Amino acid sequence: MLKYILKRLFISIFILLGVSIIIYTLVRLMPNDYIDLKYAEQLKSGAITQEQINQFKAMYGIGDNSFKGIVGGYSQWIGRLLQGDLGRSFKYEKPVATVIGDNMWISFAIAVVATILQFLISIPLGISGATHQYSVRDYTVTVFTMIGISLPTYFFAAIVIKIFSVELGILPAGGLIYATKDYAETFAGSLEKFGDIVEHLILPISVSVILSIGGLMRYTRTNMLEVLNSDYIRTARAKGLSENKVIYRHAFRNTMIPLATLLAGILPSLFGGMMITEQVFGIDGIGRLAYQALREGDIPFVMGYNMFLAILTVIGTLLSDIMYSIVDPRVKLGK
Repeated sequence: MLKYILKRLFISIFILLGVSIIIYTLVRLMPNDYIDLKYAEQLKSGAITQEQINQFKAMYGIGDNSFKGIVGGYSQWIGRLLQGDLGRSFKYEKPVATVIGDNMWISFAIAVVATILQFLISIPLGISGATHQYSVRDYTVTVFTMIGISLPTYFFAAIVIKIFSVELGILPAGGLIYATKDYAETFAGSLEKFGDIVEHLILPISVSVILSIGGLMRYTRTNMLEVLNSDYIRTARAKGLSENKVIYRHAFRNTMIPLATLLAGILPSLFGGMMITEQVFGIDGIGRLAYQALREGDIPFVMGYNMFLAILTVIGTLLSDIMYSIVDPRVKLGK
């Protein structure tokens, strides 16, 4: 096992290197960069000249978009990275590592709760749909699946805000706390602030859960149906085992084998998947900051954020392989 993990980590170094080259090249080839966007109005009004714009680009290291210029810029970036420096964000004017460290936790908290609820809801519903195939229950699960797969996040979030915030007025529309409240620096004040944060997070978490359970429910239902049609399940029933034992002791464990592969995408999705949700609900998490940085061509932050997600993806894939060997003892990780 240890040999396998070390081998995968060694291979991951080259994977991350390739990912960084692709991401940096794509970001540099964007039609607009940070300087163009920042000084667009001044350039239009004549307050600044194109020559000054080019000088600013040279200062930021983004002036030359030729092959040589991109290679040179990437070499500088990878050189700083090897020294533990992700660079300084153009937009936020802070070290990239500081911006990510200060703003990742709220995104992590939202996504962790949403992911836990997703699994707690999706797997039982998927199993229920498979064990009652073509029933009203199964068709209901299918409807939820289609809703989760089809509705865009921004559209569904806007509907939820319209109903629960604008029309009913029972939940806040965005942010993390009430801007008009002054929270005392006491235990009671901290408790009140925490309660308000939870209240503000009900809608974004609900949107994330509802839109994410569809795919997992369909995946669970399909795998359960395949397992229930296996010979050993028919043998277990022929031996007189109760239906609950057949489903939850024999079928469910084998259903979890393909579900273990989903672990590869969980870690990066905890941060990357909240980008649109945070933007709609006005939550200053890492996803929203990354979206704004991408729009404005903040190359250091975009590179740091995407490499952060790439590392999480590598770790998630490794954990997925390990979990696969745990739920299926036939799988060996020695090679």
